[in-house]
Amino acid sequence: MAGISNNEIKRVKALQQKKMRDAEGLFIVEGEKMVQEAVDSPFKVEHVYYKSEIGEEAMGRITALSSPSPALAVVRKPADAYVNDASDLKPLLQEGGLFLALDTIRDPGNLGTILRIADWFGIKAVFAAKDTVDVFNPKVVQSTMGAIFRVKMHYVDLPELSKIALSLGGKVYGTFLDGRNMYERDLDNGADSPSIIVIGNESVGISDAMAALVSDRLYIPPYPADQPGSESLNAAIATAITVAEFRRR
Repeated sequence: MAGISNNEIKRVKALQQKKMRDAEGLFIVEGEKMVQEAVDSPFKVEHVYYKSEIGEEAMGRITALSSPSPALAVVRKPADAYVNDASDLKPLLQEGGLFLALDTIRDPGNLGTILRIADWFGIKAVFAAKDTVDVFNPKVVQSTMGAIFRVKMHYVDLPELSKIALSLGGKVYGTFLDGRNMYERDLDNGADSPSIIVIGNESVGISDAMAALVSDRLYIPPYPADQPGSESLNAAIATAITVAEFRRR
């Protein structure tokens, strides 16, 4: 088979599994635009496979998509994606800025969309609980539409990180059904100290451990305010509404 061996096919295909991505420190990116973004980014691209070079059949065997795209890249994961000691991120927090903290987001599409929102609104970095879905999952990578290469993401102990932010005079925000109307609250964009917006799990919301550290409990009111319809908002939609309001200020 021209251009790619059977062993290579097995190795690339195996990267669709988290345990292999973790073991190899690699992930896959598909699509001409996404591959070009990877090449242009600070990420290290290990290899690029083109359908025109390895053939339709071989590309069909390594793709994670329903139909193979013209290009697929094997990319090395950034070394700082997994942070064992939250204090390692203290210098980043000391600079101030607006951050997101994902408290166990499970859906790949939600995570990808949240990274696109973070990219659009200039979020400084996204922090995630260690049981949040893997950002290097092929479904997440595709749904970021390239934002994965522009938005810093760190898996870290969120309660410990939040304590550090608060110790620096920062704010930790979260949305709750018993929170106060977001549109009537002062919102800090993190000009002088870190501001972290916590996004809760799709099913159970913000965990008790994180809720105890939230300094400002916000509520996104429905319209009309006295006639709520849906029980809650999708996590990514809630993120977009909240971040947009912070940036509007």
